[in-house]
Amino acid sequence: MGPFEVCYTDFSEIVYAGGKAQLIPLLDHLTKVVLGWALGERTTTDLALDAWDKAKAALASLGYPLEGLIVHHDRDSAFTSYRWLDKLLRADRCRVSYALNGPGDNPEMESFFGRFKTENRSLFQDAQTMEELREIVGKRIRYYNQERRHSTLGNQVPLVHAKSLNQDK
Repeated sequence: MGPFEVCYTDFSEIVYAGGKAQLIPLLDHLTKVVLGWALGERTTTDLALDAWDKAKAALASLGYPLEGLIVHHDRDSAFTSYRWLDKLLRADRCRVSYALNGPGDNPEMESFFGRFKTENRSLFQDAQTMEELREIVGKRIRYYNQERRHSTLGNQVPLVHAKSLNQDK
């Protein structure tokens, strides 16, 4: 399996001083790059599609096609909606894979959420508004992609690792 052939997504709740929010990232299997993300008050198809649009832009900037990409997620209504499936399957020519047995079928996302939320909990709890939380999450995802070294990548940074794989194409 090569880079940007399989990605994972799901929603997770983030608690902050102003309340609760839902985070949806799209995470590449091989490079661990968070391709796109969105944050909102509720789990909705619009939120999922916002994250997908950002992921598509990231894939284009990295020089990878959408067609054939496998997107793995659970059976939440946002991921079974006509609009989500129409966009991914028909318009963007991707494939979808469903987690059939709950979180245990999406360990990559559960692992990401566990690390991301634990490492940033105190920063999230400082946010008073959704706008502040969105800014913090954006900075932390940029850090995750551009600076944070990952042991599963030989202690490389995800975007550096991705770019090195792209040069090998």
